[in-house]
Amino acid sequence: MSRILIIEDHPQVSNVLRRILEAVGYEVGEASSGWDGLQQLRECPADLVITDLLVPLHDGLDTILQMTREFPKVKIIAVTGASWDFNVLDVAKALGASHAFAKPFEADALIDAVHEELDDPSC
Repeated sequence: MSRILIIEDHPQVSNVLRRILEAVGYEVGEASSGWDGLQQLRECPADLVITDLLVPLHDGLDTILQMTREFPKVKIIAVTGASWDFNVLDVAKALGASHAFAKPFEADALIDAVHEELDDPSC
């Protein structure tokens, strides 16, 4: 079973994502900050990380950059509800995220991206 780590500082969003991913057969961990997410990856590696780009204690872009340095094989999906003057989702992809979604997004689109990244269409 593949393990997914969600880095999201809003408990309601994290809870919904966890329930969606568990319902299709994944083991899911949760972290509420970039720093906590990195610590969890060090202690219990994940196959995929879904990270919000606006999280405390190491924002999502910094977290993606650090993850790609420390864990070059981990797959990353970035999400954000924030809007900036530049397309932060493109920046997230340039730093190593394979997919990027603006909130709100369709659960099916996220599940499809997760399956694609984990080469696991049968979940």
